[in-house]
Amino acid sequence: MRQAQQKISIATGGRGLFEFTREARDFLRASGLSLGQMTVFCRHTSASLLIQENADPSVCDDLLAFYDRIAPEGRGLYRHENEGPDDMPAHLRSALTPASLTIPFADGELLLGSWQGIYLFEHRRAAHKREVVLHATGE
Repeated sequence: MRQAQQKISIATGGRGLFEFTREARDFLRASGLSLGQMTVFCRHTSASLLIQENADPSVCDDLLAFYDRIAPEGRGLYRHENEGPDDMPAHLRSALTPASLTIPFADGELLLGSWQGIYLFEHRRAAHKREVVLHATGE
């Protein structure tokens, strides 16, 4: 069994879903591995990861609206407001979504479905540079 690992940076423009499927595929191809699993890990507590539809952008808009309803922003709603009114809601949204994903691959290709993409889910309003670790294990 062999392994490969790489950290990638994803620049966000604030809240939203930022697809990085191409970067994950490029990493896997460069690894030379053909059969195994890739772990994707987000190194932040106010951002997370999702596998989601990548064909219709309204899916991402609806996800953002949903998380606005279940973890609203606003002064006085939470005790933890150190970094502004979007700070604690970002942590709540991150707690409800995964920090890591495991994706199988075969023949050197991720086994994602036709309309699936890998996204960083930025929960803060300000732009950030987020770090994601890609780790592939296989043959």
